[in-house]
Amino acid sequence: MEKLPKIGLPIIIVIVILIVVIAKSAITIGSGEAGVLYKTFDNGVVTDEPALGEGFHIVAPWNKVYVYEVRQQEILEKMNVLSSNGLDIKLEASVWFQPAFESLGKLHQEKSEMYKERVLLPAIRSAARSVVGRYTPEQLYSSKRDAIQQEIFEETQKIVKDQYIQLNEVLVRDVTLPPTIKDAIERKLKQEQESLEYEFRLVTAAKEAEKVIIEAQGKADANRILSASLNDQILRDKGIEATVKLSESPNSKTIIIGSGESGLPIILGNQ
Repeated sequence: MEKLPKIGLPIIIVIVILIVVIAKSAITIGSGEAGVLYKTFDNGVVTDEPALGEGFHIVAPWNKVYVYEVRQQEILEKMNVLSSNGLDIKLEASVWFQPAFESLGKLHQEKSEMYKERVLLPAIRSAARSVVGRYTPEQLYSSKRDAIQQEIFEETQKIVKDQYIQLNEVLVRDVTLPPTIKDAIERKLKQEQESLEYEFRLVTAAKEAEKVIIEAQGKADANRILSASLNDQILRDKGIEATVKLSESPNSKTIIIGSGESGLPIILGNQ
């Protein structure tokens, strides 16, 4: 009976040690994350094996696991850039990105967990300054927003393509011009719109006038053709037809006496 406590104590110690080792060795990778394994006694960061995926993992307690978010992320960046004529422009851009999963070990080894600050943000700033410097404030304010957005994306892509970062999209959220420049551009655009509206009215009026002239010419041509086709005999026959219809009317009492000029009857009545 006295030997049981002496035997039980080492067992308890071993169990405690196992619990501590398991606790230190157990790693759980969450949803949308991946782990980079660092082997303390074997060349450090593991770059020739896939990163640890989601779920439960057991690693040696003397090794470390660095957890990265590998789903799409967003960075909102506000910066001051210069236009082609040297004016200060405030640009607000949103960048969608994620680390390249298959190169996560190399990203950690070469760029570290600070890769966004060390690589991505400098890249987007450099690309934005390069692209915006090609355009005037008028182009930035009006028609070139989509083109600028695409060009910034392409320029940033060139910089980060070999940096183990997957760039998904660059969105230009806002372009802010100096107030005096903005007011001048708005006045110019308003004047251009009014000029276009006036030109449209002139073109519309000219088309309406042309339409009236064509219709009048058509009526004149029709009357000329009709006049050329009429002769005395046709007019006389038409007059007789009209006189007969009038004499048959219940509202008229007619007396036909002789004939008038051009051979048409003379109609006398009490109405």
